[in-house]
Amino acid sequence: MRKRRQRSRAVLAVVTAAVLGAAGCDAVGGDESAPSASGTEAQRVKPSPSPSTPVWDSSPASLAAVGDSITRAFDACSLLQDCPDASWATGTRAEVDSLAVRLLGAAKAASNSWNYAVSGARMTDLAGQMAQAAAKRPGLVTVMVGANDACRDTAAAMTSVADFRAQFEEALRTLRDAAPKAQVYVASVPNLKRLWSQGRDNPLGKQVWKLGICPSMLGDADAVDTAATERRDTVQDRVEAYNEVLEEVCAKDERCRFDGGAVYDFRFGTDQLSHIDWFHPSVNGQARLAEIAYREVTGKKA
Repeated sequence: MRKRRQRSRAVLAVVTAAVLGAAGCDAVGGDESAPSASGTEAQRVKPSPSPSTPVWDSSPASLAAVGDSITRAFDACSLLQDCPDASWATGTRAEVDSLAVRLLGAAKAASNSWNYAVSGARMTDLAGQMAQAAAKRPGLVTVMVGANDACRDTAAAMTSVADFRAQFEEALRTLRDAAPKAQVYVASVPNLKRLWSQGRDNPLGKQVWKLGICPSMLGDADAVDTAATERRDTVQDRVEAYNEVLEEVCAKDERCRFDGGAVYDFRFGTDQLSHIDWFHPSVNGQARLAEIAYREVTGKKA
C-alpha cells in the first residue's frame, strides 16, 4: 500500500512538472524559448537597442529658399520691388539677421544660400522652385507659400484645398527625387485678415492695395457689410485649411518640419508691416520671421 502511494506521488510529480513546463513556454511566447539561467538566450532573442542618429539636423551646411513675395522681401525697401537683401530666409542685412546668417554665419551664407522664391508665386509654382533648389543639394529648404493662393481677384478664384494639397505633395516629391536627405522647414501662411485689420486705417496703404494686392481680402477695404465680412471670412477659412494641409503633408516626411502655426499666429504690428503697402512684412517684420524660423529649426531662441 505504501509503495503504491509512493508510485502515485511520483507519477503526480511528473505530470505536474510537465504541466508547469508547458505553462512556462506559453508565458514566454509561442515563438520564443524560455531564457536559460544565465540569461544568454534571452539576450539573443531581444538584443539591446543601439542609439540612433536623429534625422533632423539643426546645423545644416547650406540653405535654399522657395516661396513667394514674402521671401523676396517685396515692398520691404522700395515701392513694388523685391528686396532680397532683407529676406528673412537668405538676406544679408544686419538688421534682419536672416535664417541663413544665423545658421551658417555671414561669410558662408553668402556662398551657401540661395533664394528661388518668386513674387506672385502660388503653390502650383513650388515644384519648379524645388527643382532649382534640389540642384544645389541644400542641407535645408525653407518654404513659405500659400498667401497668393488665397489672394485672388475673388474668393471663388482661390486655389481649392484639394489642388493645394496635390501641388504641395508634388513639390515635395520633386525635392525628394533629387535631394532625398534635404531637410524642409515649412512656414504657415500668415493671418491675412489680421493684416487687413492692421492696414485698413492707413490711407496710403489702401491706395496701394487698389493696385491689386490681395483683392479677395483687401478689396473694398472700408466695407464692413455682410457681404464683405463673409468674403473675408471665406478667405480666412481657406488660409486655415491651407495650413492644415501644410502640417499634414509635412508630417508624412521625416525630414520635414512645420512651424506649428507660428507665422500665422504672429501679430504683425505697424512696425512689422511695410509702410509702402501695409501688407507685406517690413525689414523689421522680416527680422521677426527670421527669429521664428531659427527657433523652429534649432529649438533655440534667437
